[in-house]
Amino acid sequence: MNRIPHPTRRRLLLSGGSLAALTALAACDKVLPASFNGVDITGANYAKDFRLTDADGRERTLADFKGKAVMMFFGFTQCPDVCPTALVRAAEIRKMLGADGERLQVIFVTVDPERDSPVVLKAYTQAFDPSFIGLYGDMQRTSETAKDFKVFYRKVPTGSSYTMDHSAFSYVFDPKGRIRIVLRHEQSAQECAEDLRKILQSA
Repeated sequence: MNRIPHPTRRRLLLSGGSLAALTALAACDKVLPASFNGVDITGANYAKDFRLTDADGRERTLADFKGKAVMMFFGFTQCPDVCPTALVRAAEIRKMLGADGERLQVIFVTVDPERDSPVVLKAYTQAFDPSFIGLYGDMQRTSETAKDFKVFYRKVPTGSSYTMDHSAFSYVFDPKGRIRIVLRHEQSAQECAEDLRKILQSA
């Protein structure tokens, strides 16, 4: 029987607990209901916006991506498992959407700004898909953004270095900038693509 390495298992368990809290915190909104494979958090009173910097030094907010669905994941470039898996899946989703893939913006927010420099972040995200955008903030801005998005992360010492434990789910915003769903890490690319199609078609 294959056993999940401890850091990965912690992240997945954290995601499960976090998702329950996220669902409980979602409120009503004037958005037509839809049946999603992911967790419907339409109307949630958190994760409404962000103010972070891209690899080219431009400050970005959710308004910059109006007209596109946004899929947002928090991680770090030295992540050995969850992050690359999530970004590979995101690239597959974009391909599955066909022409609608141009209306999906994938955003990777680092929780490790100490090591994830703009150059490193840009090279990492674009290795999965040239359209992907990496965003970062200083330590305080990173902490504030994660708190607002109900994302857990912490530094874990590993001898002379460290790794990061963090939540392992992705947020999806509709083209009007409204938070709609949380995609679980264990969902397939096909299941996620089905949800994204519904989001794009309802815009």
